[in-house]
Amino acid sequence: MKKVVIIGSGFAGMSAACFLARAGWSVTVLEKNDQPGGRARQHKEAGFIFDMGPSWYWMPDVFERFFGCFDKKVSDYYQLKRLDPSYRVYWPDSITDIPADYPALKNLFNSIEPGSGESLDAFMQEAAYKYEVGINKLVYKPGQSLTEFVDIDLIKGVFKLDVFTSMKKHVGKYFKNPQLQELIEFPVLFLGALAKDTPALYSLMNYADIKLGTWYPEGGMYQIVAGMYSLAKELGVQFYFNHNAVSITIEQGLAKSVEAIESSKNNTGNTVSFAADVAVGGADYHFVESKLLKPEYRSYSEAYWDKRVMAPSCLLYYVGLNKKLKNVLHHSLFFDVSFADHGNEIYVDPQWPAKPLFYVSVTSVTDDTAAPAGCENLFFLIPIAAGLAGDTEQLRDKYFEMIVMRFEERIGDSISDSIIFKKSYSVSNFIEDYNSFKGNAYGLANTLMQTAILKPALRSKKVKNLFYTGQLTVPGPGVPPSLISGEVVSNEIQKFYSK
Repeated sequence: MKKVVIIGSGFAGMSAACFLARAGWSVTVLEKNDQPGGRARQHKEAGFIFDMGPSWYWMPDVFERFFGCFDKKVSDYYQLKRLDPSYRVYWPDSITDIPADYPALKNLFNSIEPGSGESLDAFMQEAAYKYEVGINKLVYKPGQSLTEFVDIDLIKGVFKLDVFTSMKKHVGKYFKNPQLQELIEFPVLFLGALAKDTPALYSLMNYADIKLGTWYPEGGMYQIVAGMYSLAKELGVQFYFNHNAVSITIEQGLAKSVEAIESSKNNTGNTVSFAADVAVGGADYHFVESKLLKPEYRSYSEAYWDKRVMAPSCLLYYVGLNKKLKNVLHHSLFFDVSFADHGNEIYVDPQWPAKPLFYVSVTSVTDDTAAPAGCENLFFLIPIAAGLAGDTEQLRDKYFEMIVMRFEERIGDSISDSIIFKKSYSVSNFIEDYNSFKGNAYGLANTLMQTAILKPALRSKKVKNLFYTGQLTVPGPGVPPSLISGEVVSNEIQKFYSK
């Protein structure tokens, strides 16, 4: 039985582990932290339960497909609830609730910009095509060669896919109202790049948002992790938590073993060696290359990495209140300041934002288990540029006061005097806990020059049996793409060993 050692138990690492175990491999997963999930870990304290990372459940079909590959269903592991309204948007002078019902959403668009409901129909028709072709024909490609894209449907539909048109230009064709434009553009701003630099192909995200819906796994996003972990264990995958990978031993151009230190936080434990026929970097790609490999075995130089356009990092706050709030939804977007200014501070002139957009999730509105009785569980997120210096407690406190003041003003309720738990998390934590390149939270930006074969390759150019998975390689950032990345790399490993 061939042995594979996977570094990292995030969504991509666990996905790869499941597919390879199903294919008959002996699978070992090394995880630096004390639980599975990577950035999707869970934090429990003071009776509150926080999802530490991803909080949006979109593209439910991708999760069904994943579990379906193992003759399972999502409902075997967790139950889903569709949120309605899907989310709330706070503008400078108004508030908009986004209904889950599509005809109601069309009416909302028409009330903001007459005729835009019909424009939404046309926009969504194109987005549906991109979703169907993009997910089935593009996203599952390994990005190893241009020949992968010699597909009649892709060739016929290349212009309909809008790969060479920007998201901003595409949205502007359909909607003139600035609020509607920002509403359509927000998924790419928060997950990748400025709309002007993002291919209009990614309007497929609007199809995921509007048509497929915003869902919540009862018990929190960590239930996905728990389900995948349970499935992996059932398939025979061996997990080693608190095992920090420190090197990959290479002999004659092949990875022979992965070395890890048993204690993750202070690196004081014993070094353990795990023999491998294949090694998979499910941790940060740059970390695996620059810290675990000698220079002669690295596919990419530091100059290459420094030129990559990174998706944002985040400044996060996990907050517990000793009271219930009267006027909040599960998801809220605060677009009450300049969308363009904050976007420029992330992507064009990276700096700590002067007046940040931010996002709030109040899971306890939907889920009683997220907080003690009579309490509320809040998650605040400010998207920031990756690689920023100066991540201090004083800076975090300044931004917390800034966004809480706006939050309180807009919901008409105070929280400052009711906080009984608060934890912040930002650039330095992403680096410390996940070895994250420049403290990024989401991986590489989805720009045209970082799409498909232009992303860091899922297979090492220097070590034949070293592969990569996750948000710094194909297909890209986000939870569903990470599940897909694990499947794609598993297929490539099996092809390599079937030759």
